[in-house]
Amino acid sequence: MMKKNISICGLLVNEKSHQAPEVQQVLSKYGTLILHRSGIPYSDCDRGLINITMLATEEELENFKADLEKIAGVKVESLTLIDDAEELDVCGCDCGCGV
Repeated sequence: MMKKNISICGLLVNEKSHQAPEVQQVLSKYGTLILHRSGIPYSDCDRGLINITMLATEEELENFKADLEKIAGVKVESLTLIDDAEELDVCGCDCGCGV
């Protein structure tokens, strides 16, 4: 099993009113990897900023970014936090969920 890391992605969506449905489709496709999502609308200039925190392998992250970057007017930057622990336990419980 490939190691999953916590990654933080920033999405800048230009022409938000036109691109939002396609962006939402990609976010839904990768929804099981997303731990947190928040957005800031820029209503005056039809732009949006979306912050995503996800638990994903390198390959999953690259596929996520590539799918988003196929959408005109969408820019994506990411930062991956690599942990030396064998398994990340984000939820902090003993349930073994791996999240």
